[in-house]
Amino acid sequence: MFEQVTALLQPLAADVVKCTLDLAIEIAREGREGRRIGTLFTLGAHKAVLEHSRSLILDPLAGHPEENRRISDPDFRGTVKELAQLDGAFVISDTGVFVAACRYLDARALDLKVPHGLGARHMAAAAISKTTPAVGIVVSQTATVRLFKSGTLVADIIPELWLLGRYSNYLSGAHRTEQAGDGAVLMRKD
Repeated sequence: MFEQVTALLQPLAADVVKCTLDLAIEIAREGREGRRIGTLFTLGAHKAVLEHSRSLILDPLAGHPEENRRISDPDFRGTVKELAQLDGAFVISDTGVFVAACRYLDARALDLKVPHGLGARHMAAAAISKTTPAVGIVVSQTATVRLFKSGTLVADIIPELWLLGRYSNYLSGAHRTEQAGDGAVLMRKD
């Protein structure tokens, strides 16, 4: 699954995409302090995103050294999870550095077709991805991660299925996935 998602998000580096998606999936699954939370990440084209956004509050990431703001830093991930409870988007560079947090994305949403039932966070991700070359990654409060590119929803990630994909190597040979109610079952192809 990861290779297919990475291909959708080219030219972003696979390692940066993987770290960002892993973090988004962790937030979707775990929430914070027993409750589900939603957040939004923009990935890539950070200068363009900053031009089309503004701070909602004082940026809690401002002034911290770049080496402490990398998506790959396991110590920083806890900080991001705490900050995800605040309003606004995170802006991540294409090299995986968090550039800003708590940003109001100010991109026009005219003529965007976001599926019914998705809210303002999804519309903001679609709009910023249409206005800039950045990708919008939404952690929904329904525990789904959605990816927007060029103003279009390009992927829905259900965390449990994503994580299950990591364990499919226990099945020998080819396998298939079948939906079973609200779950999925991986089975060998015979």
